[in-house]
Amino acid sequence: MTDMTIKEMQKDVDAYISQFKEGYFHPMTLVVRLTEELGELAREVNHSHGQKPKKKEEAESSIALELADMMFVITCMANSLGIDLEEAHKAVMHKFNTRDANRWTRKDAE
Repeated sequence: MTDMTIKEMQKDVDAYISQFKEGYFHPMTLVVRLTEELGELAREVNHSHGQKPKKKEEAESSIALELADMMFVITCMANSLGIDLEEAHKAVMHKFNTRDANRWTRKDAE
């Protein structure tokens, strides 16, 4: 599989969801699903980087898959609300590059 743009990812998710009569979940349901996925991510991070080891009988999972689950839900929410995530990303990066331009110590300032 080749690299995907965010627009392509949004189209890919839309093609998947569009094959079902139910379509996208309501935004509030998607927020709840996102919260569920965040909990699963937190659990994986805690197992691999925290102080809580997995139980022997617990299934293997991965941080990458949990992040991808979150991205899927975020993409569903954006699609259902007509949000272009590429444009939203550009706007948020502009915000960080202006608001936080001098907040952190730059590596090239040494």
